[in-house]
Amino acid sequence: MKQTLTKLVAGTALVLGAFAAQAADPIKIGSVLSVTGPAAFLGDPELKTLQLYVDDLNKKGGVLGRQLQLVHYDDGSDAGKANGFTKRLIEDDKVDILVGGTTTGATMSAAPLVEKASIPFISLAGAVVIVEPVKKWIFKTPHTDRMAAEKVFEDMKKRGLSKVALLSETSGFGGSGKKETELVAGKYGITLVANETYGPKDTDMSPQLTKIKNTAGVQAVFVFGLGQGPAIVTKNYKQLGIALPLYQSHGVASDEFLKLAGPAAEGVRLPSPAQLIPEKLPASDAQKPIVTAYGQAYKAAYKTDVSTFGGYAYDGLMLAVDAIKRAGSTDKAKVRDALEATKGFVATSGTFNMSPTDHMGLDLSAFRLLEVKNGDWSLVQ
Repeated sequence: MKQTLTKLVAGTALVLGAFAAQAADPIKIGSVLSVTGPAAFLGDPELKTLQLYVDDLNKKGGVLGRQLQLVHYDDGSDAGKANGFTKRLIEDDKVDILVGGTTTGATMSAAPLVEKASIPFISLAGAVVIVEPVKKWIFKTPHTDRMAAEKVFEDMKKRGLSKVALLSETSGFGGSGKKETELVAGKYGITLVANETYGPKDTDMSPQLTKIKNTAGVQAVFVFGLGQGPAIVTKNYKQLGIALPLYQSHGVASDEFLKLAGPAAEGVRLPSPAQLIPEKLPASDAQKPIVTAYGQAYKAAYKTDVSTFGGYAYDGLMLAVDAIKRAGSTDKAKVRDALEATKGFVATSGTFNMSPTDHMGLDLSAFRLLEVKNGDWSLVQ
C-alpha cells in the first residue's frame, strides 16, 4: 500500500511538473521584417514596436501567465529571404504565431508555407491580394491598396478632378496598387490618361514625370509606392515645376516621408491611419487614446517620431495577444478561429471587425485624408 502510494505521489509530481514546465514555456511570436534594404523605412519601426511591446507585456506578467518571446529575422527587403526565414521560424524555432511580413512580396512568399503549416499569420503589408481571396490562416492589419485608391479618388471627385496620371512602383505593393487603381478608377468617374512605372531602386523619376507633364489633359498625379521612391518622385515633381495636385498612397504615411521629401511635399495629399495626427483627433474619437499612448511610448523609448508602419506592428501584436487570450491557449486552430471572430477591436489602424470573408476587418472610414501644410500633416475635412 505504502509503495503504491509512493508511486502515486511520484506520478502526480511528474504530471504536475510537466504541467508547470509547459506553463513556463514562452509564447513564441515569430516575425520576418525588412529592417534593412529599400523597405527599412517600414521594417525598422515595426521591429522597434514589437520589441517595445513584447517587453512591456512581459513586465506586466505576460499572456496567460506565460512570457512572450519575440523571434525575428531581417529579410533585407528580399522576398526570397523572407521565404527561408519563415520556414526556419515554423520548422526550427517552432513559433506559435507569426506577426510580420513587412512587404507584400515577403508576405506572399511566406504564404504557401504558412497555409501548409496551419499557423496563424498576421501580415503588416498592404496589398489586397494578401486577403483576397481569403486564405484560411492569413490576416493583415494595414488598409488595402484598393482602399487607398478609393480614398484618393473620393477626394479627387470632390475637387472636380477626373483625368489622372498614375505613377507606380514595380514592387509587390506598387504592382498591386497599380492593378487596384485601374480597377476602381471607373467607379469614381476617373480616367487614367497616363500610366507610368518606376523601379524600387530608381533614383530619378524625371523621365516618367516629364512624359506625364507633356500628356494632354492631366489634372492630377497619383503615386503608388513605398519607401524612398515616392519622396524622390515628390522632389522631381517640384524640380520639373509641375503645378498639378499630387497624391500619394498610404505607403508613405510616415514623418520620415516629410523629412525625405522636404519642402517639395507641401500640398501633397494621401490616405493615412489616425496614427500621424493623434493631437488633431476630437476627444470623442475612439482611436485617440490608443494612437496617443502608442505615440508617446514609442517616442519615449526611441527618441524618434512614430510611423503608421510601427502602428501596423502594434496592431498585429495586440490582435495576436487578444486572440490568444480569447482562445485561452496557443492552440493554433483556436487562435486562428479567435482572430477570425475579432469584433470591435480598436487599434491604431482603425476598428477591426473580422469575419470568415474578411481577414482585414477595416472599412474606408478607418482612413483619414491628410495634406502636408507648412511641413506638417493636416486633416482634410
